[in-house]
Amino acid sequence: MKYNFDEVINRFDTKCLKWDGLEERFGILDKDVLPLWVADMDFEAPKCVIDAIVNRASHGIFGYAGGYNSYYDSVINWMRNRHNWYIKKEWIVFTPGIVPALNIIVKALTKPGDKVIIQSPIYPPFFKSVMNNGCEVVNNPLKFNGEKYVMDFDDLEKKIDNTVKLMFLCSPHNPVGRVWSKEELKRLGDICIRNNIILVSDEIHSDLVLKDYKHTPLASISEEFAQNAIVCTAPSKTFNIAGLQTSNIIIPNEVIRNKFLKARESCGISKPNTFGIEALEAAYRYGEEWLDHILVYIEQNLNYLTKYIEENIPRVKVIQPEATYLVWLDLRKLGLNKNDLENIIFNKGKLILNQGYTYGKEGEGFVRINIACPQSILKEGLSRLKNSIDNQL
Repeated sequence: MKYNFDEVINRFDTKCLKWDGLEERFGILDKDVLPLWVADMDFEAPKCVIDAIVNRASHGIFGYAGGYNSYYDSVINWMRNRHNWYIKKEWIVFTPGIVPALNIIVKALTKPGDKVIIQSPIYPPFFKSVMNNGCEVVNNPLKFNGEKYVMDFDDLEKKIDNTVKLMFLCSPHNPVGRVWSKEELKRLGDICIRNNIILVSDEIHSDLVLKDYKHTPLASISEEFAQNAIVCTAPSKTFNIAGLQTSNIIIPNEVIRNKFLKARESCGISKPNTFGIEALEAAYRYGEEWLDHILVYIEQNLNYLTKYIEENIPRVKVIQPEATYLVWLDLRKLGLNKNDLENIIFNKGKLILNQGYTYGKEGEGFVRINIACPQSILKEGLSRLKNSIDNQL
């Protein structure tokens, strides 16, 4: 194989949150615990990225970044070639991550007491970025139709008033794995434009779309949409380089962009780090083949997980993702409250999964599992999940 994704790489003692951060996050010292939670991969980054970082490190001088037009060219070319989205250099604003960007957006475009709409179950920092800046969360929960999640547009329109200034969209969605159709995005975007609500689209998982689905960048739909959108992008999930803290916030509207830049400046954020620049350029220029292979491997892991659960844990339902390497599992048929569910998975299964209640009350009874790992690790994790449930029932 050109890429050996079956190789198990020991990540302990690398100062990584997923494996080394268990004591800090959960008070866990037990190295027998298997972590399948944080959204990073247990695979090496593409060799082109590793080589670029090593080559830059060999220079030995790590001063302030500057003169990196090739960085912007790499972003522009990636969006055009991978997503058929034609963006301009001046639209691209660096941040050290999308979570910092969400906080800056709220700071820039609202005042305390304003409202921001989110759609739960949703990535927890969405809630925090709103509340951190003195604003009110308005929840427009997604509806689960028994097979997949859909937007509740009627509920959305009922909850809009003149104090709603922003809406946060997760596209593709974390944790439920939806790739929103162009028609869904059009309807949502039209509602926001009619009500003077800026639509902020977190598209960090947009490169991780599974076969038979296609991601549509929100701002690519029309010029009107572009002028009312902020699109948050990064190579971090795509190429497993989250620790290099390099994200690009794409803001076509100059007025909105200048407000964002002013708020970013007030946080003391300016230049990307040297290694983040090198990693992004290498990944976007030479990493596409690696990405195509990793998507095939993720599909194989998803198929294994689906079959295993159907055959061995039939009370658990797999919500089939259309994108990401994160799978949303419905455990409500077990009849456990959130504390008991968490307890049996950890204490009996020695397994760390993201508990659904952390994504909002609509997530209670669900868990999120990360399948971006060698299949042997996934098999062990699913075996532990089965044993924890069997020993409880």
